[in-house]
Amino acid sequence: MITLKSDREIEKMAESGAVLAGVHNGLKKIIKPGIDTWEIEEFADKYITDHGATPSEKGFDGYNYGTCISINNEVAHGIPRRGLKLKNGDIVKVDMCVNKDGFESDSCWSYAVGDVSPKIKKLMEVTRKGLYLGIDQAQVGNRIGDIGAAIQHYVEDENHMGDVRELIGHGIQPSIHEDPAVPAYGVAGHGMRLRPGMTITIEPMVNLGTWKIKDDYDKKDDWTYYVSQDGSYSAQYEHTLAITEDGPKILTSQDHVADAKYMFKK
Repeated sequence: MITLKSDREIEKMAESGAVLAGVHNGLKKIIKPGIDTWEIEEFADKYITDHGATPSEKGFDGYNYGTCISINNEVAHGIPRRGLKLKNGDIVKVDMCVNKDGFESDSCWSYAVGDVSPKIKKLMEVTRKGLYLGIDQAQVGNRIGDIGAAIQHYVEDENHMGDVRELIGHGIQPSIHEDPAVPAYGVAGHGMRLRPGMTITIEPMVNLGTWKIKDDYDKKDDWTYYVSQDGSYSAQYEHTLAITEDGPKILTSQDHVADAKYMFKK
């Protein structure tokens, strides 16, 4: 079931998104070689609760943490691990959801740890631009496939990287996972038509090699996550946005310059 949100509901989601954006802006300052992934979890949890919100992932389907932290070839759903320190040259993805006053937001960002290789820089640039190309297509009257097609063409045809298929964006609110499914690949002109009041996430995950992924099981933590099938490094960027008559509005904006075209204004 898809619920169309009122202007007030979208405003409340943007308040939740502002808390989430604040976490990511803080992480930009503290993520560096030597930081423990558990420190990232603790920072996020404290920031969210200090701002009158809760980390939505904690307790969702039995998950025990407020963040998903995936490193290098880990594509998604990695967990914060005590004693696991990030090294110079790593790429780390931090994905989280925030609930503030009953309203949800969801965003993931990729971070370079210290000095990364030119290949990793390019991977991050392509994935981030892919996100915004998808957002460009999130217009009233367009279809879900227009979003995915724009991302897939840029990632695969122009940059010859792997556009992950199995993990996709989604609707959001009242829970963190709602209809519709929003793949980062697809065929233009196909799929559900976008309507004002829809709130969705767009979250391309891109591998340096194949788009294929596989499950990996961490026996110590009794947890299954996803890694690239060929061991290549992976990046992810995600925003929550609202579909409006005035174009897509990012509800998890961190950067008023980069996101100026899509800034949500009350």
